[in-house]
Amino acid sequence: MDNERIPTVLNDLVKQLAKLPGLGPKSAMRVAMTFLEWPEKATRKLGQSIFELRDRLCLCSRCFGLTQEDPCPICRDPQRTRSTLCLVPEWDSMLALDQGGFYRGQYLVLGGLLVPLEQKTGDKLHIEALLKRLAEGEVKELILALGATSDAETTTSWLLQILKERFPQVLVSRLAQGMPLGSEVKYMDRETLRQSLQFRQHL
Repeated sequence: MDNERIPTVLNDLVKQLAKLPGLGPKSAMRVAMTFLEWPEKATRKLGQSIFELRDRLCLCSRCFGLTQEDPCPICRDPQRTRSTLCLVPEWDSMLALDQGGFYRGQYLVLGGLLVPLEQKTGDKLHIEALLKRLAEGEVKELILALGATSDAETTTSWLLQILKERFPQVLVSRLAQGMPLGSEVKYMDRETLRQSLQFRQHL
């Protein structure tokens, strides 16, 4: 793509779009050209939505989920049981589980998984927040919903060492291994998630 022939403002947008997952320079150009075909009102609304995404959203101080209010509606809900805490790697995994409607406990977003090769270590995860929640004494069972990848297994083993030493009274379980090897929670269908949660395994 000859960047010298592309207007600067268009080229700048293409460069930004190409940073998105799944978009290369050519597909980013197609997206940008699609924006130019939209009515002006639609493109301005899109730009405003992107701005508000960063301006109005925040992380819940209790579970680290995305929210417009702190604490989030899930953490504030008095109808949810406080004796079970489901640990997920990212917020979209929490969203996938909660949209099913079959889990009515609490959540905590770990902030990722251990990935030593990418220097993603424990100090970059919300481990201290997890330990603080467990220290409150309400949680009787911690459900590890971290997926079935090698990074998830590494993270699970690391967490178990800490938890068994610090909180031996807390039951630790994981989603049933009906999940295909290498799968992530956020990509699982609702029924598979329901069964994985229902038949979770104690560790």
